[in-house]
Amino acid sequence: MAESFLTIMAEYCEADQQRISVWYDALQQAGFTGRQTPGLRHHISLASYPLEKETEAVEIIKRVGQRFAPVEVAIRHIGVLPGGKTLVAAPDMSLQLSALQAACGDKMVHGYPWLPHTTMLIDETETLAAALPTLMRAFVPLQTKIDRLRLCAFWPTREIACVELTGEE
Repeated sequence: MAESFLTIMAEYCEADQQRISVWYDALQQAGFTGRQTPGLRHHISLASYPLEKETEAVEIIKRVGQRFAPVEVAIRHIGVLPGGKTLVAAPDMSLQLSALQAACGDKMVHGYPWLPHTTMLIDETETLAAALPTLMRAFVPLQTKIDRLRLCAFWPTREIACVELTGEE
């Protein structure tokens, strides 16, 4: 499959990668493997761009990384996205998270209104319904920190750039 789009992702810090992995690993160990992209770090997608905007997207994440400090995010919800095929852990909306997203792109991501979330499982609705109790047992609300942005092309996954959030805002 040829690359078809770019995504700017807000990644959680290393300690929070480990804590979020507890939820993801519980699903995997229970046999819920899904169709989500393998090998990605836990993240919130902030913006998407067509492939021809790669240079512009690299400049955006560099500029945003220099402008923003790490962002605190309270992940306190689990749910299913519209369409019924994506099980997620979702953060509370905050002014800082909204500002970070707005600095990276418009309010549409992959053709849908932006809805901050971290994907846990992509599968058929019936599989998500079966997996939900496993996630509920493993899930505990977390106060997390986003400390970097990553730009990737998909599919296959190609990392283009990664920048730390080092600013003051």
